[in-house]
Amino acid sequence: VQLVESGGGSVQPGGSLTLSCAASGFTFSSFDMSWTRQVPGKGLEWVSRIYTDGTTTYAASVKGRFTMSRDNAKNTVYLRMNSLKVEDTANYFCQTDYDGSRGQGTQVTVSS
Repeated sequence: VQLVESGGGSVQPGGSLTLSCAASGFTFSSFDMSWTRQVPGKGLEWVSRIYTDGTTTYAASVKGRFTMSRDNAKNTVYLRMNSLKVEDTANYFCQTDYDGSRGQGTQVTVSS
């Protein structure tokens, strides 16, 4: 199983970013996927989940600002992040329900 996140970077508060996660090594379309995030020194925080039917759920802290989607033809999940806040600063990981694997993460920094 391989999960490769990309798209992180530095933005000002109120800005937007779109993260991508390319998956391989399992039947992507058959498994739910999630995004989680971690601030150094703190635990993992669940961000969002997308089910195999495309249904999504979000943490209260990001609901209405983040949108998760998947492209089964490309074995890729996305996280569109709008109205970013300083407290969204973290390393973002995608995770598969296939075996619980996570990628190496992509850093998002929101600061003025």
